[in-house]
Amino acid sequence: MHFSKTFAQLLRDLPPELSENAIEYRRLKKLLNQVTRELAALGLSPTVLHDLLQSNAEPSGKEKEKGRDSETGARLLYEFNDDVGHIEPRLRLWVDSTDPPDDVEGKPQVALVAWALQRHAEAQNAVLNSNKVELVIPLVSDSAFFQLLAATLQALADHLIATHAQFVETLKDLTKVVSDSARPVSSTSTSFKPLSALRSDAGGARVSASSRKSDLYSWREIFQLYVETEIFESVNERDRGSRTIEDAETRLTQFAERVKTRGLDRELKLQQSHKALDSFLELNSFILNVKKFELANAEAMRKILKKHTKRTALPAPDSSNTAPLALLPATNTLLPRTLVQELGTTLLPVIPSLDDYACLICLSIAFKPIRLACGHLFCVRCLVKMQKRGSDDCPMCRAPCVLIADRSNVDWALLNFMRDWFPEEASIKLRQNEREAADEQMAELGMDPNQRCRVM
Repeated sequence: MHFSKTFAQLLRDLPPELSENAIEYRRLKKLLNQVTRELAALGLSPTVLHDLLQSNAEPSGKEKEKGRDSETGARLLYEFNDDVGHIEPRLRLWVDSTDPPDDVEGKPQVALVAWALQRHAEAQNAVLNSNKVELVIPLVSDSAFFQLLAATLQALADHLIATHAQFVETLKDLTKVVSDSARPVSSTSTSFKPLSALRSDAGGARVSASSRKSDLYSWREIFQLYVETEIFESVNERDRGSRTIEDAETRLTQFAERVKTRGLDRELKLQQSHKALDSFLELNSFILNVKKFELANAEAMRKILKKHTKRTALPAPDSSNTAPLALLPATNTLLPRTLVQELGTTLLPVIPSLDDYACLICLSIAFKPIRLACGHLFCVRCLVKMQKRGSDDCPMCRAPCVLIADRSNVDWALLNFMRDWFPEEASIKLRQNEREAADEQMAELGMDPNQRCRVM
């Protein structure tokens, strides 16, 4: 299948707001046909044009011995006029001012074409230079080709900027909805009372049950599953970086299926959460479409420039001839990655992750948190065990500050934060700490903590 058909089919599968701003590949191909006809009318077939352009290069030793330049008497340069502020390709031709000899059959074709072009010197911008005539030949169709390409690229760049801005606004609205539906305990329950060192019962930190008016835990599990799926970017050492379109599409489908398989969509209690989940999936689908759109346009530009070089024999503007590329508008080919980063920095942090508040020793939630003098944080039970073993060095930085830690090292602000955002995990950790402390007391009294109490 020709690329033009493949490109058109891909655009039909994309949303109209994307497909309508794609590179006009078919129009560019039609203009390219006009370029070839214009060059043919000048007698510049691809073969002849290639030979003339090659004559602009410095002849090798053997070619100098054969007198290549003196044989043709012509030199051709394909250049772009930078003075007009837009892409204006033209040919600059230098030919002998003398007429060709009567015996034209023995002369190379490039020399005959050069002499024929000389006959049009009065209609061109001709400059006499000793025995050479310099002809500047504007390429009208080629100018139209590059001007259309520049216009479509500029429109594409403007559209991608607008797309980014619209995505950010939509993401902000979604973030607000998720934030309202995943509220912490303090905003959904009147029983939440913050703890501090000034309260008489501060040592007996208690955890209230989570409120039923929040979808906090459902959203946390959804976001955790989303991060683990790594739809668009891989963080593994073996395949780090952006994923292919096929892989990203497969992983997005897998993520949606896992949400349904685990029943997370049904666990959402609030109606606004259901709409927010649909919006979240739509945003990810949109990022995937933008990724397809950008890759398709990049391939279309590469293909049309390659066709331009192949059909006309004019130098490719992506090799040594960089003048047209400098005038072409630059498009952001990293927009999908930017949108993914917007998701990761705007929406996902709305729900605090448990991994960010884990004890560095037991790897569970650091409740009740003790912050050492060096700044590192551990749960109270892990710190008590270290003190009983006489270990004074911090496990992270080896600073001698473990044995001097006491009640004043409790991070009360973080303790309240954990009670607020992780009530279930904090409750489980609190019961574990109390059971472990009781077992240690029984062991110190010489009693077996695992032995059941028997009434004789």
